[in-house]
Amino acid sequence: KRRRREKADRSKMKVLSIAVLKVQGDGVEPMVLSQASDLSSFGFFERRSVGEMLTFFSKTVVGRVKVGSRITVDQEEMKEYQVHAFIRADGLAATATADREYPVRAAFTMLTELLDEFVEKWPEWQTRLPPADFPIVQQALIKCQNPANVDKLVKIQSDLDDTTTVLHKTIDNLLERGEKLDNLVERSDDLSKQSKMFYKQARKTNSCCVIC
Repeated sequence: KRRRREKADRSKMKVLSIAVLKVQGDGVEPMVLSQASDLSSFGFFERRSVGEMLTFFSKTVVGRVKVGSRITVDQEEMKEYQVHAFIRADGLAATATADREYPVRAAFTMLTELLDEFVEKWPEWQTRLPPADFPIVQQALIKCQNPANVDKLVKIQSDLDDTTTVLHKTIDNLLERGEKLDNLVERSDDLSKQSKMFYKQARKTNSCCVIC
């Protein structure tokens, strides 16, 4: 019965998006090198806005975390989901946006494996973008929908054991002093006018549900 229950719980888990990015230094936002999303759980007319918001949050998180860090960030605007981000020392980074039930260790194992494979298959990532149909990220998104596929890797992942530190913050306290998420959204070139309205509505809806 326990195994059935665990299997059922895993079937409910969802990874919405995975992105591979390049950190570009102070004052320059990260560049998305490759990205894959599964937004089938959202309404047809919401998918564009959700996709743009996921890209925006990935860039926002990666651009504000030190290289060599692993961090999990809560999003008030999409409170059912978290962004897991791993930024390597060489400036290559990956994010996974998943629901809160998704195992953190599995998420970071998947991101670590993904970046290793990305460098192996596209060693010129620092100077050239991969082709639009570069399959690695899409394959990772499909595979990680079932954490059991990643759990097998956890056992042999020597550099991601229980001693590894994973920071846990909200998107708001990740921002630098004086920065406001609302202002970043308003200035973002990644977000259409429709997506900015989507953000404002989500912010308004969720702020009514916060219990202090």
